[in-house]
Parts: sequence; structure tokens; C-alpha cells
Amino acid sequence: MPATVIDGKELGQTLRGDMTKEVSQLKEQGITPHLTVIIVGDDPASKSYVNGKKKATAQTGIASDVIEMPSSTSEAELLEKINDLNHEESVHGILVQLPLPDHINEQTVIETISPHKDVDGFHPINIGNMMAGNDTFLPCTPYGIIKMLHSYGIQIKGKHAVVIGRSNIVGKPVGQLLLNEHATVTYCHSRTHNLTDFTTSADILIAAVGKPNVIRAEHIKQGAAIIDVGINRQDDGSLTGDVDFASAAEKASYITPVPKGVGPMTITMLLQNTIKAAKGLSRFGR
Repeated sequence: MPATVIDGKELGQTLRGDMTKEVSQLKEQGITPHLTVIIVGDDPASKSYVNGKKKATAQTGIASDVIEMPSSTSEAELLEKINDLNHEESVHGILVQLPLPDHINEQTVIETISPHKDVDGFHPINIGNMMAGNDTFLPCTPYGIIKMLHSYGIQIKGKHAVVIGRSNIVGKPVGQLLLNEHATVTYCHSRTHNLTDFTTSADILIAAVGKPNVIRAEHIKQGAAIIDVGINRQDDGSLTGDVDFASAAEKASYITPVPKGVGPMTITMLLQNTIKAAKGLSRFGR
């Protein structure tokens, strides 16, 4: 029996409907959640992502603005802009679109954003809180993955989860969130020997390697839940994931498509973090 497709677009729309009501209630209290995005340079993919985020905020009633800075912007100029936003009371969330030009240190930028406004969930303080299982801003893609598993009733506790990829943005944090949910977690990566030995034992398989269709049916345990984080553009312009969807869907119990899988959930959780920031800023008077 073919796998159930986890529709991230549909789930995201449902969650955003609830967020719209929450934002409306906050506005009645005089609080309008406000996200500011900074983009440095003219990368077309980054501009497309930023436009998607701006559209999503408008749909939920969240105020948003985009600060565009040229690729010649110095690191000092960018940090100064971030510090200005850190002290701007009307701004609840700050997101600096990655990647940045080579002359700007991404980690320095991430650490400059106030942890109280770090709606991307990348600041070391928020990462530390995530590791400890404390309430914090969670990285948006991993947060979205956990939300998908919960929404489709996929058991995490006691299951073996295998994460292929170890990036700071997806691989490492999603493994930690799965561990926080009492899964047994195995990390695999480019230097893992006998990859299939691990993937075929996974009840939950997270593919985040950035290579098209590298995970096929022979890599998958019968009945596994497959979350495909990859977004790879083919020669014909179409998008495909890290998982060969057609073959994997015949063996898995649940699977995410590409597109309309993890991607919409990433933006949805960014909105959730922005609302959380607005409520927190109100509570602490920041």
C-alpha cells in the first residue's frame, strides 16, 4: 500500500489559520507582531525566500518589512543595523537571510541578534536551551518536522530515528528535538560507512543531505516514516528532494513530497516564533 503523503502545505495553512486568530487577539491588546528581515546582496534564491516570508506574514496579519543591503555592505555596517533593531521596541523578530557574502561572518551575525528576537532559533543561547529541553525559539525547519510528525500521529517515543546530515540548521537540531521526544537517534553523514545498515533500521528517516534522489527504496525500512528536507533543482527546472519519492512511497508508511512538504512548514514555524516573540516581549516589557 502506497505511503500516506504528509502535506506540509495543507498543514501549514491550517496552522496559519489558527495563528491569524491569535494575531487578531494580540492586536486587540495593542500588540502587533512585527518581523524584520535583512537581506544582503542580490541572490535570486534568497530574494524568493524573503518574498515568500513576506507574503506569509501578510496573510496572518503579522507586520513585516524587508531591509535590503548591497553585497558591498561591511560586517560592521550589518552588525550596526542589527543592534539598532535589537533596541527597536516595535520589532519583535529579526531574521538575517542566509547565506551572506563571504566577507561577513555568519556566526558573528547570528550571535549579534538578541536571543529575545532570534526567531530563526540559531542564537547559541536558544540552541543551548533547546539542548536542555527548555522553552525557547526552535530552529524553524526542525520545529516544522516535529510538528508534522505530531500532526499525523507518527509515534516518536521509543522509535529509532536516523538523521542523514549534520548541519547546524537542520541535521543537528532535528536530531536533538527527536531525542527530546524520547527517540533513539543516529546521525549519519558523508563519512558514514555502510549507510544502508543504519537507514534500513530507521522507524523515522530524516534526509537532509542536499543531493537529489540519493535515498531509494533499498535504503528504507518497510513502514518507515520518511521526511525529505532536500530541495534540489533539476536541469529541467523542476524540484526534487533527497529521496526518490516514487520508489520510497511504495515502501514507507508516511512520506513528505518535494515541493509542498517541509518547505511550507519552515515558514509557518517562523510565523509561530514571531508571535511567540511578540507575546514574550509584552510579558517582559522589552
